[in-house]
Amino acid sequence: MHATSTLAIKNWDETTVHEQIGGGKLSRVSAKKTYTGEIEGEGVLEYLMAYRLDEIVTFAGLERIVGRLGGRSGSFVIQINGVFAGGAPDESFSVVPNSATGELAGLAGRGRFTAGPSNSYHLELDYEFAPKGEPGTA
Repeated sequence: MHATSTLAIKNWDETTVHEQIGGGKLSRVSAKKTYTGEIEGEGVLEYLMAYRLDEIVTFAGLERIVGRLGGRSGSFVIQINGVFAGGAPDESFSVVPNSATGELAGLAGRGRFTAGPSNSYHLELDYEFAPKGEPGTA
């Protein structure tokens, strides 16, 4: 199955953890998002970000999304990896196995975030549900 959604960042709280001599830094981000489309709900995100000397940002994070997907409600966690270069993010993610709750139990999948016009963002998710009694592992 395939789902798409548009997201908005509602809150972005970034704290520098360590600054390197000569440039670059490590930071931690706590953020909140809202999703509309085939995924509807809210996300709470934690990123660790490395600002490199070549002005590229490498990051990894975990996000818990609570809402609806494919007519089912519950929550799930995604693991995100990406880079921010040339003014745009390149992010991929996967659903953390056995993290889905409620009607979303057994969810597995992989996806991407892409930047759109006017600071909008889009999510695409290819997903499946494991048979009852089996954990989601895709």
